[in-house]
Amino acid sequence: MNTKKLLATMLLAGILVTGCGVKKDVIIKINDSVVTKQEFEKLMDSQIAQSPFAQMGMAEGMKEHKDGMLYLMTEQGVINQIIVKELLEQEVKAKGIKVSNKEVDKAIAKIMDQMGGKDKLSEILKQNGVSVSKFREDIKMQVKMQKLARLSGKTKVSDAEVKDFYNKNIQMFKHGEQVKASHILLMANPYQIEQELVESTKKELKPEEKKALVQEQMDKQKALAQKLSKELQADNSKFAQYAQKYSDDKGSASNGGDLGFFDKEQMVPEFSKVAFSAKPNTVSEPVQSQFGYHIIMVTDRRAAGTEPLEKIQSKLKERLAADKELKTLDDIVNAAKKKAKIEFVDEQYNPDVIAKKLKEQIGEMQKQSAEMNKQKK
Repeated sequence: MNTKKLLATMLLAGILVTGCGVKKDVIIKINDSVVTKQEFEKLMDSQIAQSPFAQMGMAEGMKEHKDGMLYLMTEQGVINQIIVKELLEQEVKAKGIKVSNKEVDKAIAKIMDQMGGKDKLSEILKQNGVSVSKFREDIKMQVKMQKLARLSGKTKVSDAEVKDFYNKNIQMFKHGEQVKASHILLMANPYQIEQELVESTKKELKPEEKKALVQEQMDKQKALAQKLSKELQADNSKFAQYAQKYSDDKGSASNGGDLGFFDKEQMVPEFSKVAFSAKPNTVSEPVQSQFGYHIIMVTDRRAAGTEPLEKIQSKLKERLAADKELKTLDDIVNAAKKKAKIEFVDEQYNPDVIAKKLKEQIGEMQKQSAEMNKQKK
């Protein structure tokens, strides 16, 4: 199985699992290590909660129908993540790779710089329900993986390689029309609000109570967004001041809400649709996205063009090196799988068993679709 895409997801999105610990309810054995049911369920809950389906209110339904397609697809991905991560951990241990706190701090500082500062990173972590300690743990794992890949000596990228890639893929560096905009974000993510309620409320809430409290908070944020939008439409000179005071996007709030120039694809569709159709220096009505309510003001536009190599060479070199690292880790995992002893103590967690269930689900859907089309005729 090619694991490159899975590795990219794990390493770039930070979706990793903790090492094997309590040795009870073992479901998988990987060489001398074990995976417990508790560890699997913890990662499954995290994956489901952060999925687009959770934003559509489908999380509970997925958990209730464990033979459903959405659950099975997520389950299959989680099992593969666990196996890949454990095999890589074992390779790291075998090669004696260590990571210091200083190296982790340096990696985090680089990420903060890329994201626009500590506040911006904190907001992104908060929006995705990731704790600082979990994020730090994931970054430590990433640094380990980089060291493991670089030991192969196959991850270096020359200036000539960068230039060659640029010339052969010039289309990738062309951009369409861009706009420069500022925004105010009032966070209103149902999952996040529910998590905060659970953490802050001492008594156990019934499902209907939680739902009502979440909706109350969502309505409150919407009302505030409408109020601010109306006031700024009357006087947009206060936009920067309002952003600093009210915006939950602290990274841009410190700059008066300024997001700089961006393409349509860089923002969520709801945001881009409004930003690219707005007249300059006009304030939008509240725009709802998965993050909450945005109030947008476009301040400038720029025509389509091509990024010059000199401007992007450093970042492109890093990207090509990262691609080589992923390819190397892919090779390491595939080699490790061939010699590893992987035993599925509980067969329901065997990826082949899950794949068979998925195939049956797809077959049933195709059958139902064919019958419906037949009835229409």
